[in-house]
Amino acid sequence: MALFGFKKEKDEAKAPVTEEKAKSAPKEKKEKKKKEAKTPAPVSTSVGGMSTYAHVLRHPRVTEKATMHAEVSAYVFDVSPRATKRDIIRAVAAVYKVTPRMVRVVTIPAKARRSTRTGKRGVQTGGKKAYVYLNKGETIAIT
Repeated sequence: MALFGFKKEKDEAKAPVTEEKAKSAPKEKKEKKKKEAKTPAPVSTSVGGMSTYAHVLRHPRVTEKATMHAEVSAYVFDVSPRATKRDIIRAVAAVYKVTPRMVRVVTIPAKARRSTRTGKRGVQTGGKKAYVYLNKGETIAIT
């Protein structure tokens, strides 16, 4: 039992309290409370180079139209269907270290499709894409 310090705690509890211990004990408790109150809440950090906002931005949308927009500092991303403009702004700022000037969000509708092999009909799910406009001179390296 002494190996884990249980015996020491019991012995200290049974020991008579001296004046020095009585004066110092309340101060220690107050100092601990002050330290606990001063420490800020943990900030969400990146894990393995991946930001916590990585689930908002699914991937950059690389198309001919998106490449033409990139020339004027507008980038296109596929985003989560539940993402809001504020979520997208925070995600771009966290992942790419740039401040977006403006964000426009477009909902992509679902489309009916037919399999050429089986002839069965199905639905291709839609989604959401975001046009992120940056200030002049700022760029995002999309690879």
